[in-house]
Amino acid sequence: MKYFLLITISFVFVLSNAQFNDLEPGRTLNKKISANINGQNVNFKIRTGTQALFEDKKAIASIHYTYYKKENTDLEKRPLLISFNGGPGSGSLWMHLAYTGPKVLNITKEGFPVQPYGINDNPNSVLDVTDILYVNPVNTGYSRAIKGEDGKIDREKFFGVQADIDYLAKWLNMFISRNDRWLSPKFLIGESYGTTRVSGLALALQQQQWAYLNGVILVSPTDLGINRDGPVSAGNKLPYFTAAAWYHNKLSKELQDLELKEVLKKSESFTETKLIPGLLLGTSLSDKRKNELARKYSKFSGLTIDEILNNNMDVPYNYFWKNLLRSEEFTIGRLDSRYKGMDKKVSGVRPDYNAELTSWLHAFTPAANYYFQEYLGLKTDLKYKVFGDVRPWKRKNDKTGEMLRQAMAMNKNLNVLVQSGYYDGATTYYNAKYTLRHLDHSGKLKDRMRLEFYKSGHMMYLRKEDLKSANDDLRAFILQCLEKAKTPAKY
Repeated sequence: MKYFLLITISFVFVLSNAQFNDLEPGRTLNKKISANINGQNVNFKIRTGTQALFEDKKAIASIHYTYYKKENTDLEKRPLLISFNGGPGSGSLWMHLAYTGPKVLNITKEGFPVQPYGINDNPNSVLDVTDILYVNPVNTGYSRAIKGEDGKIDREKFFGVQADIDYLAKWLNMFISRNDRWLSPKFLIGESYGTTRVSGLALALQQQQWAYLNGVILVSPTDLGINRDGPVSAGNKLPYFTAAAWYHNKLSKELQDLELKEVLKKSESFTETKLIPGLLLGTSLSDKRKNELARKYSKFSGLTIDEILNNNMDVPYNYFWKNLLRSEEFTIGRLDSRYKGMDKKVSGVRPDYNAELTSWLHAFTPAANYYFQEYLGLKTDLKYKVFGDVRPWKRKNDKTGEMLRQAMAMNKNLNVLVQSGYYDGATTYYNAKYTLRHLDHSGKLKDRMRLEFYKSGHMMYLRKEDLKSANDDLRAFILQCLEKAKTPAKY
């Protein structure tokens, strides 16, 4: 009897340990919550866990997701918003726990970390108008590839622009089928590299999976494969430089006394009508005109004329982040230039670290682990990968901008919203403008594209004022798309 009891206890221990050491495909947990969102009480069912990705009837990956579904709702009318973050190699915690979800980080009004770490209610969430599915691609969050018979992961299947799009489209088809969402209006939202992902998915879902969308939201978009090399790349930096310099009070009194949008209007006009046309002339640009351009460039950037000329009128971003506040012995952040950093040496051509990202990880990492492990009860010894190993990432032949354009042309119900922060130095607001201007050169789709800008950085929603306005803009976009869909989808 003692021997049998010992075996039983050991067996229970092994089973108990197994649930912590892995998240096998198909393991899920459910939780019900009630939240006050946008002035109304809404009851939700949260499901978090994993769903397998199959190839030839074999599971090749276990994909972690979190699904918020309003209770007692008509799924034919209730939209589904499918959310991705970027990297590539980044988990979906950023927008999940700071933008659209029912809980947001415990941070200051301007988005800086404070202790004790944790989460608070998010009354601005768009869950009042849409269900949301947050997806962690392979090697992010708790998602993992499954090793083959040779004990290795086939990285070609996951880590590249097109591979990423193809496997996620297949996985989403299965999720939509298993959760009875084929009749639901569908939206994709992606942030940073996630905008590359959702732009490609818009066409892949439509052509390969026959899943049609109502809207795509691009938060801090990448270039989407749209060429901007040479003088355009050099010139397009300036409006962002202007925004960051204005924030840190490094412009002339004449410009500092203006509202940010007025300053940027002047900077953009100079960039489009003087700077880029001048740079196009290359070495045929006269010294007189070059010096005049440098003088104006200095006026709008906070850098000296010599700094601009010494960089051949093409100032690297790293140089700007290192030098704007050099006299104060600070650097500024890449993803959000409101943040300051402190380097080992004042000299140098680039910051030692990304001030904003280090700051954000203070707040996000403990909150994400608490949210899944304690609040939702998804107990596991797996590490939640805020950033996972997805290198090398095959970026060749990125045509996701063209894929989005084609999806829009083929689907009259498909609309696009771009959201961007003025102080984002990684995917700048002016490049976001450029992307939309050059997404469709015919101009026939421009009435289905909308731009919104915010006085913050890459993750504009971290600033409390922009958390509300960005969600309000997203909510309005979703409702407008639903209204447009009531008319026949024909030209």
